[in-house]
Amino acid sequence: MYRPRSFRVDDLGTLHGLIRSVAFGTLISGGGGAELEATHLPLLLDAERGELGTLIGHFARANPHWHALEGEPEVLVTFLGPHAYVSPSWYASPVAVPTWNYATVHVRGVARLVTDRGVLRSQLERLVTEHEAYVDEPWSMERAGAIVEPLMEAIVGFEIAITRIEGKWKFNQNRSLEDQAGVAAALERSARPGAAEVAGIMRENLARAEGSAAAAAGAAAPDGPRSGAAAPDATQAGAAAAGPPRFSPEAARGPA
Repeated sequence: MYRPRSFRVDDLGTLHGLIRSVAFGTLISGGGGAELEATHLPLLLDAERGELGTLIGHFARANPHWHALEGEPEVLVTFLGPHAYVSPSWYASPVAVPTWNYATVHVRGVARLVTDRGVLRSQLERLVTEHEAYVDEPWSMERAGAIVEPLMEAIVGFEIAITRIEGKWKFNQNRSLEDQAGVAAALERSARPGAAEVAGIMRENLARAEGSAAAAAGAAAPDGPRSGAAAPDATQAGAAAAGPPRFSPEAARGPA
């Protein structure tokens, strides 16, 4: 994945956080002469299995894509987090071009099919428990009774041992804090899907960057911070020192 330095995220906890929050990815296999195939799937992350974690999911048996995993190939899984259009009119100077802000995680790993029915059922129970936690009256597989076993015949489980994981958080970090604040404010006023989530992440990033800028300004002053004084490049220094943004479900939900 193309990842300029300003947008690169490698912190494993942050990457796992986005995967858990999105919980829905695109599994892509093929290449090297094989036909490219892609399927959109709910996926569960087991962060404790393997150095980088393991993804767990299942196909509908009627979906022929599962056959591509029979040889335990390397696959790619992408997760797209909050994203939104950005207008140049939101910058301090509109002499610019439009862009798109977004967070994404790409995972590569070795896939294998799950043939043990006991393991498959356990994986399904974990997936249900994970998502039913947000339901007022949680459903469970036990409540479904005898229909579960025959329905399990209609799916094929799989696991992906993660061998490489990359993140890209593109939220105008390459622009001034003033421009970032202008974009966040405009997105907060927008009713477009995803705008509030992106604004929330940008506000969190701004708080971190502005804190770093204040620290840089204080360190630049000979006798500590002075009233009304700031280092000439404090704003840009803060943006750089703050590093890439983090993903938090709270920020992604946007302002209350």
